[in-house]
Amino acid sequence: MRVNWKSWSLNKDHLVKLAIGILLVGFAFKLLVFRSKGFGADLEFPEVEKEYVQKPDLKSPLPVQIPENDDQMPLDVVIEKCDLFTGDWVPNPSGPTYTNGSCPLIEGHQNCMRNGRPDSGYLHWKWKPRDCQLPRFNAERFLELMRNKAWALIGDSISRNHVQSLLCMLATVERPAEVYHDEQYKSKRWHFASYNFTVSNIWSPFLVKAAVFEDNDGVSTAEVQLHLDKLDKTWTDLYPSLDYMIISTGKWFLKAAIYHENDTEVGCHICPGKNLTELGFVYAYNKTLHYVMDFIANSKHKGLIFFRTSTPDHFENGEWHNGGSCPKTTPAKEGEVEIKDLSRILRNVELEEFEKAAAKAANNGVNLKLLDFTNLLLMRPDGHPGPYRQFQPFAENQTAVVQNDCLHWCLPGPMDFWNDVIMEMVVRG
Repeated sequence: MRVNWKSWSLNKDHLVKLAIGILLVGFAFKLLVFRSKGFGADLEFPEVEKEYVQKPDLKSPLPVQIPENDDQMPLDVVIEKCDLFTGDWVPNPSGPTYTNGSCPLIEGHQNCMRNGRPDSGYLHWKWKPRDCQLPRFNAERFLELMRNKAWALIGDSISRNHVQSLLCMLATVERPAEVYHDEQYKSKRWHFASYNFTVSNIWSPFLVKAAVFEDNDGVSTAEVQLHLDKLDKTWTDLYPSLDYMIISTGKWFLKAAIYHENDTEVGCHICPGKNLTELGFVYAYNKTLHYVMDFIANSKHKGLIFFRTSTPDHFENGEWHNGGSCPKTTPAKEGEVEIKDLSRILRNVELEEFEKAAAKAANNGVNLKLLDFTNLLLMRPDGHPGPYRQFQPFAENQTAVVQNDCLHWCLPGPMDFWNDVIMEMVVRG
């Protein structure tokens, strides 16, 4: 049989073309499938948008109502650091955020409005630091910050005065329930249920162990028995459980007292006829504050601890029990009122012992801060109850001689602005 080579040659060309066509179709099909699947099955590429574009925060902010006030600043503004304790009292036409009618937590002796104080100008001033703005106290934001926290104000009747101020301002958002008091109703605790937040007032006027013999008007029947080397367990037992606290003392150390160390009488302050060495109140105050500060600085406590300086009084022409009064009705300017010698001595000891403890506390990770309100209140001789510590003292006799209180503070009143400063320090951390 003869083969037709010409026919084979033509068929061979067709076969080659057919093969090439099949290959091209296959490649095209593979490319089509590859594109339809994309790169995700085998390769991971970075999302370029995430590297350069920050997604907006879609979380709802905490519901905070900020009162209209020229002192308020947006909550997201970083406020410059400044000396919050150097400033002036300036007019505040808007007045206080609460009244004796809206807050039932004011103790009778400080309830000047109820007791009939006739002037109201003392209510219309606010504290303004000189080199920065101080936002007004925002009760709702404060409660949100304090959710599941515990506060305590530890000290004497000035601490009790202050805790009532704080509670009244917070009660504009939620009224707390009293959940504890001791037998003498000197130490108390309140609970803000919606925030699981507790505020305690712990009565410990000396911060160390003391036996006191006096009535509710401060009249003593015997010397205080003061143990300078034993901290008062009333506050130290609760200390580890607290997240925030304000610790203070002061004028109680001016009382006649017998001093004990190692369970032995070592001296006294104002103890004629006791055959004891007159050591003086400065000795006891130094010893006590050194012991208290050392305890705090070495405690490893992880909360925020404030130490508050003692507050000045404004008695004129006498003192508490011998006719002293405080008739001023307007704030003083800086330099118009001079701090009394005893108050200056107390404050100097406080500042000295705080400075000693501050560095040690910082090294131990203890957050210890100073609240130096002495000069702030020195300029408010108008802020005391005066004769209006009693209810309607002149209702029956306009010339009646009554005891004046020129140590504690009317509520509402100047003390409320402590809370502005404290909140600002809490926010700054």
